[in-house]
Amino acid sequence: MSEQQPAHPTLPVAVIGAGPVGLATAAHLLERDIEPLVLEAGPDAGAAVREWGHVRLFSTWEEVIAPAAEKLLAPTGWERPDGRTYPSGADWADRYLQPLADSLDEHVRYGVRVTGVSRAGRDRVVDAGREEQPFTLHLTTADGREERILARAVVDASGTWSIPNPLGGDGLPALGERAAADRISYRVPDLNDPAVRARYAGRRTAVVGSGASAFTVLAALAALAGEEPGTHAAWVLRRGIGSDTFGGEADQLPARGALGLRAKAAVEDGYATAVTGFRTQAIERDGDRLTLVADDDRRLEPVDEIIALTGLRPDLSFLDELRLGLDTRLQAPTAVAPLIDPNVHSCGTVYPHGAKELAHPEPDVYLLGMKSYGRAPTFLAQTGYEQARSVAAALAGDHEAAARVELILAETGVCGGSGLFDEPDTAENEGGGCCAAPATVQIGAAPTTAAGGGC
Repeated sequence: MSEQQPAHPTLPVAVIGAGPVGLATAAHLLERDIEPLVLEAGPDAGAAVREWGHVRLFSTWEEVIAPAAEKLLAPTGWERPDGRTYPSGADWADRYLQPLADSLDEHVRYGVRVTGVSRAGRDRVVDAGREEQPFTLHLTTADGREERILARAVVDASGTWSIPNPLGGDGLPALGERAAADRISYRVPDLNDPAVRARYAGRRTAVVGSGASAFTVLAALAALAGEEPGTHAAWVLRRGIGSDTFGGEADQLPARGALGLRAKAAVEDGYATAVTGFRTQAIERDGDRLTLVADDDRRLEPVDEIIALTGLRPDLSFLDELRLGLDTRLQAPTAVAPLIDPNVHSCGTVYPHGAKELAHPEPDVYLLGMKSYGRAPTFLAQTGYEQARSVAAALAGDHEAAARVELILAETGVCGGSGLFDEPDTAENEGGGCCAAPATVQIGAAPTTAAGGGC
């Protein structure tokens, strides 16, 4: 093992985000006697995961617990869930992420939002003495106070949940989208909530998107239609429907395959009407009704509500003073982008990668987890845990361990890329919708608790 003394060894490694990959990174750093400081904007661990707590993962407990985290949890009396079962987002947060954060104790701070990261005394233009300077992070606390902290390295595992893609087919908000914001949701609704249920019951809803989250909503609205007459979905796709669109038995993730079959049944049974090749250009409002207009001037029949599930994108604004090397299409690290390109890869065909591929021109800065995938929807939690292991080794100077691949992923069948559409359309795969962001279907249970993404 080759060790080298880091600059500013007494400073912590700042880890942005107390989600699954951020907390796994902290666990790996502690294994190597490196002090982590996890900065979480929310009031508790897994704040983003809790926002889709009603959704069930496609991956089992066995696949969403990081080995290093389990070692840290073992002495605390933590009870490991049955590895063969599928957690919901709430289960994952309450039974794993929060106990893990609690075991990290003073290494986790809540209610602090990172608003900027730079080198101390150096903006992104300055070369002189740059790498000798520690990182400076500007924070805003929950009560509005501003702080500044120093760190020896920065790991951004803040994910992409905070920025959903807009409805517009060109990646920009459709004309009228902002004005209709009160009738548009960018999340999978929890139809177990009476107030949410009333919003869609007996109404016509446009569901825009073609990934697992859209399937979840189609299945849920179909079930609601069986109880509330007049409930109907207009399913809006930017591309066509191919033979593998729904996955089904061809999908090697059984829960996701079952979801695809339920979405297919919603269409075949008349609870949803598919509209293909429709790229939204404008939303026109007439009283309480909304009309979607395509770039070819086609107009949908008016709807009462819109659920837009067209993907997620990373927030890079607070990293603007760092020298990042990002792919111009995916906004992922340059060396990672060809490995995760959803035009080519599914979740299971992404080659495990680590510190070398995740490195940037700015040394000791890493984007991990969903954040490292930019706009690609092919992320799996296991991949993020491998990233965390490798980066922690690199920060410890153990480059041999950082270069090793300690994860072999099984092929996961239908999961985005050219097999999902007649032609690949990465913007329509909801961000993480393939394998990471929430989607739904629990076989035999209420439709709003389906088997969600495999993050």
